[in-house]
Formats: sequence, C-alpha cells, structure tokens
Amino acid sequence: MFSNLALAYGFIYVCLGLIAAGIIVLFCMKIKHNAEQREMEHYAAKHHDYFVYVQAHLHDDIKLELPPGKLTRAERRVIQAKFIEWIEQFKGEAREKLLHLCREAGFVEEDLRALSSPRKGRRIEAAYRLGGMRAEEAVPQLQQLMNRTRYGPVTIILARAIAKSANEQRQIREMLSRLLSYGKAIHHMAADILLETRLDAPSLMRKLLDDQDPGLVKVALVAMWGQAVPAAVPTLNRLVGSEEKDVRAEAVKLYLGSNPALKDDTIAALMHDHAWEVRAAAAKALGRLHAAGSIPLLAEALKDENWHVRNHSAESLAMLGEQGFETLCQAALTGTGPARETALYRIERIMAKEGDHEEVEQMVAFNKKKLVYDRYFGVQPSKRIGTVAGVGGDYTA
Repeated sequence: MFSNLALAYGFIYVCLGLIAAGIIVLFCMKIKHNAEQREMEHYAAKHHDYFVYVQAHLHDDIKLELPPGKLTRAERRVIQAKFIEWIEQFKGEAREKLLHLCREAGFVEEDLRALSSPRKGRRIEAAYRLGGMRAEEAVPQLQQLMNRTRYGPVTIILARAIAKSANEQRQIREMLSRLLSYGKAIHHMAADILLETRLDAPSLMRKLLDDQDPGLVKVALVAMWGQAVPAAVPTLNRLVGSEEKDVRAEAVKLYLGSNPALKDDTIAALMHDHAWEVRAAAAKALGRLHAAGSIPLLAEALKDENWHVRNHSAESLAMLGEQGFETLCQAALTGTGPARETALYRIERIMAKEGDHEEVEQMVAFNKKKLVYDRYFGVQPSKRIGTVAGVGGDYTA
C-alpha cells in the first residue's frame, strides 16, 4: 500500500515538474519574442530615413541605392519586409525597382538557400518571402516542396508563392492541379490564388476553361467573377451543357451574369435542370434580367423542393413589377406548404420597407405593390398595441 502511495506521490511530483518546466519555457519564448519585436522596431526607426528616400524616388528615373554600411541579419529582415510590403502595393516600374533592389541586396539568393534548410519553419518563411519577391527561379523548388507536403496551411503558402513567382502558364496549371489533388472543396480559394499571378490572367482563364480537368474548369469559372473576359462567352455557352454538375452551375451563373438574350426554351431548360444549383442560379438571374415572360416558370419554382430555388424565385418575382408581385400574392393565398411560406415571407419583407424609399420611382413602384397587397389581403385597420402593466400602472388607456 505504501509503495503505491509513494509511486502516486512521485507521479504527481513529475507532473508538477513538467508543468513548471512548460511555464518557464513559455515565459522564455514570450521574453524572446518581445525582445525581437523591440529590436525590429528599433531597426525600423533607424532606417526610417532610408525608407523615405526609397519611397520618394520610386517613380523617378534614377537608380535606387542600398542602405550604406554592413547590415545585421535583423536589419536585413526589416528592410526586406518593408520591400515586400511595397511590392504588394505597387505595380509597374515602381514594383520592378523594388524587385531589383531585393536581388541586388541578396535577399532572393539567401532565401533560395533557405528552401533547402532542414528546419521546416525556415523553409516556410523563405517560401513566403520568395513569393513576395516574385522570384521566378524559385518556382521549381517550390513545386517540389508542394509535392512533398500534405494538405494544410503550408500548402496554401506554397501555392501562393508559386502563383506570384511563376513566369509560365504551365507552372500555374501544375500548381492548381496539385492543389485540387487533395480532394478538398477549395475551388474558391484556388481561384483567389490564381488571380495573384502576374501573368495574363484572362488568357490563362480562357485556357483553363478548355482543360480536360473539370476541377480546373471550375476554378477558372469562379475566378472569372468580376473579370471582364468577353472572349470566354462562347465557351460559357458550351459549358452550360456540361455533364459535371458543379461546372454547369458555375457556367450558368456567369452566362446569365453576362446579360444574354435568352430564348424561352433555354429558360425552361435551365429552370428544370436536375441540379438545384443550376435552377437557383437561373431563378436568381431572371429577376435581374427583367424576364417578365418567365413569371409562370418562377411561380412554379416556388414549389421546388430546394429552399434556395424557392427563395430566389420569390425574390425575382418581387423584382418583376406589379405582375410578379401579384403572382406572389396569389401564391400566398392559394398556395400550400413551402410555396405559401416562401411567398408570405417575401411579401412581408417588401411591405416592411414602407417609408424607406427616397427616390420618386421607388415610391411609385412601392405604392403600386401596396395597392395589389390591399386588393388581395384587405386594408389592415390600425390597432393600438397594449402593453403589460408595469411599475406605476397601465398607461395604455
């Protein structure tokens, strides 16, 4: 019994020792971090005049010089960090001057050597800085690192570094293929990484739209949102009929966003597609396109089994003037189940905006809808709302 008790005490002492050691290590790390931060702030203040000199002459036709004297490792990191920050902000000749300064200072060469470091943390930091400096010679090593890395935050850092540094479209495609090979739903993130390239993005997206890999096609479609790529419209027309559900849904969103002249049979086909994403995208676009002829299809879509399709259909009907709003009122009165609930919800949202309209046209449109509402639901008499008696008595009388 006593031996077991002694063993328990020993175990407790060992645990307390480990906890104390952990706390001491954390304090040491915190002290070291604070010391490094103070050192960085000191060197940033020391080289303030040099940073002002560089910033003042970035757009001048002169060669920028490096700071005088021998720099410590910490000073080099402060200056490099400032250059990378400016590289992200500037474009054109100003960026090229900063990139040249990074090479002249030996920052690129130093981080290229760091990519082969046995320390993982040092490799990651070097990859991040090389991407910031658009070091195209680092791309092969970055690709090798990415191919050996499991999916995680490090993968995203490497992918962004490759996208920023690549000087060939082939390298971007290989990076995206590797990124999608992990089987994660990261197409939107991949599209965001794609747009960080310094290559001709519209040309790259057009090429990816014709790729055999559906994942790359979807990344290109997502990346095209907000990008003016008129030459891709014929390809979008083809991808609307793609067998891949995700590709077809993204293509439909972009195709309808380009304000095409839709035929009735095209609208009907999209509204009856077996993928709810396609039906929802079509329903959402019909209100924006002011396709009043699609009101019967939208009314039918209020009964759709998918919430997104029903909601977008009701929203589009509300955008189609008096006729669309009247269709919502009819669905609210005569409909059943989800169709009635969706229509009532949209009607309540519209009527709750009374008094929020500042433009004359908006006020007129709302008043027309209010007349339709009163015709279907009747004018609601104003009622005085009672309140529960509190301290001091009931003052509602």
